[in-house]
Amino acid sequence: MNVLIIGRGGREHSLAIHLKKSKQIHNLYVAPGNGGIAEEATCVSIDEMDIEKLVQFAKRKMIDLTIVGPEKPLNAGIVNRFQEENLLIFAPTKEAAILEGSKHFAKQFMDRYGIPTAHYKSFTNAKAAKAYVKRKNVPLVIKADGLADGKGVVVAKTENEAIRAIEDMMIHQSFQESGNKIVIEEFLEGEEVSLMAFVHKHNVYPMLLAKDHKRAYDHGKGPNTGGMGAFAPVPNVEEEILSHILQVAARGMMQEGRAFTGILYAGLMLTKDGPKVIEFNTRFGDPEIQVVLPLLKNDLLQVIMDVLSNRNPHLQWHNQSCVGVVIATKGYPNTYQTNITLPFQTPSECFVIHSGTKKHKDTFYSNGGRVLLIGAISPRITNAAKTVYTYLMDYVNHEHFFFRQDIGVNV
Repeated sequence: MNVLIIGRGGREHSLAIHLKKSKQIHNLYVAPGNGGIAEEATCVSIDEMDIEKLVQFAKRKMIDLTIVGPEKPLNAGIVNRFQEENLLIFAPTKEAAILEGSKHFAKQFMDRYGIPTAHYKSFTNAKAAKAYVKRKNVPLVIKADGLADGKGVVVAKTENEAIRAIEDMMIHQSFQESGNKIVIEEFLEGEEVSLMAFVHKHNVYPMLLAKDHKRAYDHGKGPNTGGMGAFAPVPNVEEEILSHILQVAARGMMQEGRAFTGILYAGLMLTKDGPKVIEFNTRFGDPEIQVVLPLLKNDLLQVIMDVLSNRNPHLQWHNQSCVGVVIATKGYPNTYQTNITLPFQTPSECFVIHSGTKKHKDTFYSNGGRVLLIGAISPRITNAAKTVYTYLMDYVNHEHFFFRQDIGVNV
């Protein structure tokens, strides 16, 4: 088969590594890819938002299957366009991707189908939003309605922080039009985890539960990021999440004429009242997928083809644990430098995923805020973490880069 992955980050690098193992793949392309991905697949210099060029490339190269990584092309309708040309693609349509594309839609959807989530109210007027905050108790969670690269969420511990978040999103447009509407939620307490599943219509096949670390600094401090690291698995609560959340969501999307195909991701809080949904994503989580896929025994390509053919892929997992820690450029998730040399040595006991890199001749350079993920597999999470941190302490350029030092350490 000829397979095309769309995207340029760590999620797509991880997908390329694991798809490449399949004996069914003849040619593997990634558009546009990055420096590390180029070691695994043929990178194609087409932007992930240039849908027409991607369609033409898929037709010209006789692509048998396309897999979409990032959320923006999904919400721009890339799947709909590929389907118009009878091109097989594993990802949700624009109509289904709204589950991630609009926080307001997602909250209303959860209300309609009794999916447990935080109490909320939506606003299109900053003055009304600020008046609401003054009537509520903090902490509160302020969310931009639209896509914001995983950063459009503020946990406001004081009234002033909540007011400032509203002004940043709605008046100063820190997330452009994504903040024209906001959702204000109650703050949920508990352990935050993620569960992804392969979905096709009413069929739902869950992966391993993982724990992402969104905050930039140790002990959950600092601004929200796209994710600073993750580990898997988390002690088993999948069955309740599968039956009360993911399967209900898949059936609900079908009832609304938005049948879902692709990866359904539930970001969850394990509260004293049970799991509650913080957010839905409609694609592979990043960095969660980077620690989940290394534990998958199955041929990933065969899993996807089985799901698309309404066959149970019978997912099997290694009885191991995986930890991944992100190396980020200082200043991320705000202003940061790029084009910094990465003088890293490939570790023998770890694996390396490239998130934001480019390669010139034989040298890698930074090309984003999250640059690399260093991961390791071991029977115990703490042992995997120790392996990763032994490498990081020795080889990271601390002048230009930073990483959290608490991921998987005290589990």
